[in-house]
Amino acid sequence: MTTAPTLAPGLTPSLPGDKPKTASATDKARGTSQDFEAMFLNSMFQPMFNGVAQGPFSGGDGANVWRSFLTDEYSKMIAKNGGVGIADHVYRSLLAQQEIRSAPATGAQQGTPAL
Repeated sequence: MTTAPTLAPGLTPSLPGDKPKTASATDKARGTSQDFEAMFLNSMFQPMFNGVAQGPFSGGDGANVWRSFLTDEYSKMIAKNGGVGIADHVYRSLLAQQEIRSAPATGAQQGTPAL
Protein backbone atom coordinates (compact mmCIF):
# COMPACT_ATOMS: atom_id res chain seq x y z
CA MET A 1 0.00 0.00 0.00
CA THR A 2 1.37 3.41 -0.95
CA THR A 3 0.86 6.55 1.03
CA ALA A 4 0.04 9.92 -0.42
CA PRO A 5 2.98 12.29 -0.64
CA THR A 6 3.09 14.90 2.08
CA LEU A 7 3.85 18.53 1.65
CA ALA A 8 6.43 20.48 3.54
CA PRO A 9 5.08 22.52 6.46
CA GLY A 10 3.53 25.79 5.32
CA LEU A 11 2.68 24.60 1.80
CA THR A 12 -0.85 24.07 0.54
CA PRO A 13 -2.00 21.72 -2.22
CA SER A 14 -3.28 24.53 -4.42
CA LEU A 15 -2.02 25.90 -7.67
CA PRO A 16 -0.39 29.34 -7.73
CA GLY A 17 -3.34 30.80 -9.63
CA ASP A 18 -5.86 29.48 -7.09
CA LYS A 19 -5.16 32.16 -4.49
CA PRO A 20 -8.14 34.43 -3.99
CA LYS A 21 -7.47 37.94 -5.14
CA THR A 22 -8.55 40.58 -2.71
CA ALA A 23 -8.89 43.67 -4.84
CA SER A 24 -10.30 46.76 -3.27
CA ALA A 25 -13.62 48.19 -4.37
CA THR A 26 -11.86 51.07 -6.10
CA ASP A 27 -9.66 48.67 -8.08
CA LYS A 28 -12.74 46.72 -9.17
CA ALA A 29 -14.53 49.94 -10.13
CA ARG A 30 -11.50 51.10 -12.17
CA GLY A 31 -11.32 47.76 -14.00
CA THR A 32 -15.05 47.71 -14.67
CA SER A 33 -15.00 51.25 -16.01
CA GLN A 34 -12.09 50.44 -18.34
CA ASP A 35 -13.90 47.31 -19.55
CA PHE A 36 -17.00 49.40 -20.26
CA GLU A 37 -15.01 51.93 -22.25
CA ALA A 38 -13.30 49.13 -24.20
CA MET A 39 -16.69 47.63 -25.04
CA PHE A 40 -17.97 51.02 -26.19
CA LEU A 41 -14.87 51.65 -28.32
CA ASN A 42 -15.13 48.18 -29.84
CA SER A 43 -18.72 48.88 -30.87
CA MET A 44 -17.49 52.10 -32.51
CA PHE A 45 -14.55 50.42 -34.27
CA GLN A 46 -16.51 47.51 -35.77
CA PRO A 47 -18.34 49.63 -38.40
CA MET A 48 -15.13 51.52 -39.18
CA PHE A 49 -13.37 48.30 -40.15
CA ASN A 50 -16.27 46.72 -42.08
CA GLY A 51 -15.21 48.19 -45.41
CA VAL A 52 -11.46 47.84 -44.93
CA ALA A 53 -9.66 45.62 -47.43
CA GLN A 54 -12.70 44.64 -49.47
CA GLY A 55 -11.12 43.53 -52.69
CA PRO A 56 -9.37 40.66 -54.45
CA PHE A 57 -6.73 40.35 -51.71
CA SER A 58 -8.96 40.86 -48.68
CA GLY A 59 -8.24 37.50 -47.07
CA GLY A 60 -11.71 35.97 -47.29
CA ASP A 61 -14.04 35.01 -44.46
CA GLY A 62 -11.21 34.26 -42.04
CA ALA A 63 -10.04 37.85 -42.22
CA ASN A 64 -13.38 39.02 -40.84
CA VAL A 65 -12.97 36.85 -37.75
CA TRP A 66 -9.44 38.08 -37.13
CA ARG A 67 -10.52 41.66 -37.79
CA SER A 68 -13.01 41.42 -34.91
CA PHE A 69 -10.19 40.21 -32.63
CA LEU A 70 -8.04 43.10 -33.83
CA THR A 71 -10.68 45.74 -33.11
CA ASP A 72 -11.26 44.17 -29.69
CA GLU A 73 -7.56 44.46 -28.84
CA TYR A 74 -7.39 48.00 -30.22
CA SER A 75 -10.27 49.03 -27.98
CA LYS A 76 -8.75 47.36 -24.89
CA MET A 77 -5.39 49.04 -25.43
CA ILE A 78 -6.92 52.46 -26.02
CA ALA A 79 -9.07 52.15 -22.89
CA LYS A 80 -6.09 50.93 -20.85
CA ASN A 81 -3.93 53.86 -21.97
CA GLY A 82 -6.38 56.62 -21.09
CA GLY A 83 -9.14 56.10 -23.63
CA VAL A 84 -11.50 58.87 -24.60
CA GLY A 85 -12.68 59.78 -21.10
CA ILE A 86 -15.67 57.49 -20.71
CA ALA A 87 -13.94 55.29 -18.13
CA ASP A 88 -13.30 58.25 -15.83
CA HIS A 89 -16.96 59.24 -15.81
CA VAL A 90 -18.09 55.65 -15.25
CA TYR A 91 -15.50 55.24 -12.49
CA ARG A 92 -16.72 58.33 -10.63
CA SER A 93 -20.32 57.18 -11.03
CA LEU A 94 -19.51 53.72 -9.67
CA LEU A 95 -17.73 55.19 -6.65
CA ALA A 96 -20.67 57.52 -5.99
CA GLN A 97 -23.08 54.57 -6.12
CA GLN A 98 -20.87 52.62 -3.71
CA GLU A 99 -20.82 55.55 -1.29
CA ILE A 100 -24.60 55.85 -1.44
CA ARG A 101 -25.03 52.16 -0.71
CA SER A 102 -22.52 52.15 2.13
CA ALA A 103 -23.89 55.31 3.79
CA PRO A 104 -26.05 54.75 6.86
CA ALA A 105 -29.73 54.68 6.01
CA THR A 106 -31.71 57.75 6.97
CA GLY A 107 -35.46 58.09 7.23
CA ALA A 108 -35.79 59.51 3.73
CA GLN A 109 -33.77 56.66 2.24
CA GLN A 110 -35.83 54.04 4.05
CA GLY A 111 -39.01 55.19 2.41
CA THR A 112 -40.23 57.62 5.05
CA PRO A 113 -41.76 60.57 3.17
CA ALA A 114 -39.93 63.85 3.59
CA LEU A 115 -42.03 66.68 5.00
